[in-house]
Amino acid sequence: MSDPMRPPVSHSRPQPESPRSESPRSESPRSEPARSRAALRTAVVWDVLQDALDRRVKATGRQALDVLDTGGGSGNFAVPVAGLGHRVTVVDPSPNALFALERRAAEAGVADRVRGVQGDAGGLFDVVERGGYDAVLCHGVLEYVDDPAEGVRNVVAALRAEGVLSLLAAGLGGAVLARALAGHFTEARQALADPDGRWGTGDPVPRRFTAEQLTGLVEAAGLRVGAVHGVRVFADLVPGGLVDTEPGAVDALLRLEAAAAELAAFHSVATQLHVLGETQGNEGARPPGGVRR
Repeated sequence: MSDPMRPPVSHSRPQPESPRSESPRSESPRSEPARSRAALRTAVVWDVLQDALDRRVKATGRQALDVLDTGGGSGNFAVPVAGLGHRVTVVDPSPNALFALERRAAEAGVADRVRGVQGDAGGLFDVVERGGYDAVLCHGVLEYVDDPAEGVRNVVAALRAEGVLSLLAAGLGGAVLARALAGHFTEARQALADPDGRWGTGDPVPRRFTAEQLTGLVEAAGLRVGAVHGVRVFADLVPGGLVDTEPGAVDALLRLEAAAAELAAFHSVATQLHVLGETQGNEGARPPGGVRR
């Protein structure tokens, strides 16, 4: 079901903006401070993802890869990936998100490389082909599916014999830390004790994970874990006013996030966890230095 067109690769390095939004209103121009905070939330994942795609290009000898973005929303990652020259299929249950995706892709000049289809993880192969993609993005999806193990198996089944999975999900430790720092100690303890990592009935996130749980799901689905990163270790804890007004604060915090992301000690307090999975025998997707836990 991939678009057979093979456009030339762009050598620019597009950057995704904020975590996915389901409303077209989020597409309006934003202030520079808002963009800076968005970069803090996405930079680690984008760098890992772009490196993985670059390695797949070298391994396959194809300049344009076929990429599937499940739950891709309005294209915060899909559009920048298309900007690299790849063909991206976005599956999302929200018509509003897909409308925003179409508009964002057109504004970025990559409409011919981005295709949006309405669907969800449970019925993934009703709308996309099995085994048809070089890379699959599964960002912010596992928290909401009924069966995370089945969800991971489904997205892995969309990969070709050699491919990579970018899996991003909410981290348990980050939520516990955030509730505690806000003075909600009972809720923090509840999140620790709850099987799904929820801090109460008002918690908007149905499920959170530890790094061990996510890597276990990836390995159980038949992939090798290539790298694990903590995402938003500090960004959500630093006062916004400091980041917006202190000269050089954004760049310094970005460097700190990048340095901490690879250290296992900080995975336990990250707001999100990112796991890069690769098919067995897929040496082209292995990051330098091997597994980072």
